[in-house]
Amino acid sequence: MTESWRSQLDIGLVHFMAYPIIKDEGPILESAEYIAKDTFWDVLEVRRSEQPGMHAKLKALADQAGMKLGLGAQPGLLIGGLSLNDQDEAGRKAAIDEVKKSIDAAYEMDCRICALVTGKDPGNDEDRKVELGLLVDSMNQLCQYSQDRAEDYVCYVSIETFDHDTDKACILGPTDRAADVCDRIKAAGHANVGLTLDLSHLPMLREDYAECLTVAGDHLIHIHIGNCVCADESLPGYGDNHPRFEYPGSENGTEELKRFLETLKYSGYFEKDVPTEKPVVTVEVKPMPEETSEIVLAQTQRVWQRAWAML
Repeated sequence: MTESWRSQLDIGLVHFMAYPIIKDEGPILESAEYIAKDTFWDVLEVRRSEQPGMHAKLKALADQAGMKLGLGAQPGLLIGGLSLNDQDEAGRKAAIDEVKKSIDAAYEMDCRICALVTGKDPGNDEDRKVELGLLVDSMNQLCQYSQDRAEDYVCYVSIETFDHDTDKACILGPTDRAADVCDRIKAAGHANVGLTLDLSHLPMLREDYAECLTVAGDHLIHIHIGNCVCADESLPGYGDNHPRFEYPGSENGTEELKRFLETLKYSGYFEKDVPTEKPVVTVEVKPMPEETSEIVLAQTQRVWQRAWAML
């Protein structure tokens, strides 16, 4: 039973979180090579890079290692303070252009999914209604752009739901609202949209596992797993900081991961028709200041193996 997940899913790792190089600097290729040597990982999620030749190098590394790549557009949006639901048209265009660059990078690296984050929630119903409409328009543009760029396959644009009122305070946000946005995008003729749900964010959203997976329904194409600290603002790692599982004062450990995987299994996620070869469950953990990436990754693997063995 220990490695029976191999037949059901691919397990991934968010590279720019495990090795916090969110600003497109540092030893990107070197740290990716370390991960590629570890046969535990099947998928590496990377951000787009403006370093010359980096996309080609990462693709060659993945090909050599027998891995797949995924693309995360979140860093570029978050660092730039960009919002796909920005009421300022120049600001919204900048966000759209940033994601288009990530979609380009996804095709360069043979990624099937490009995941993104929405902008902040405006905090009132009137503005929220306006901004949800703007978000739908932005997503329609991005899905169409990806369709236009497609050759052998169509890259899906996946909305990752974030916390709504704790740290990032994103408009998406609650799973029911995200599912409604996806309904609107698909109704406009864009089938290449989906949702990425993250175990790290569910405690901050105060959502039940089974309920959010049911609400996400057919839109769910990608899973992130990780941890958060949200019970007390004074605790280290508070907010959307993705500490390792079982970090002091945090929400998710072996038991929570086991329950989430169990819910995923019974929801049918591991049998879903998704854009990737197999359903992907991606680990998103970050070393805290007193920790190292390598030890945190080893601990994460032990937690995963214990949780899966308990199923």
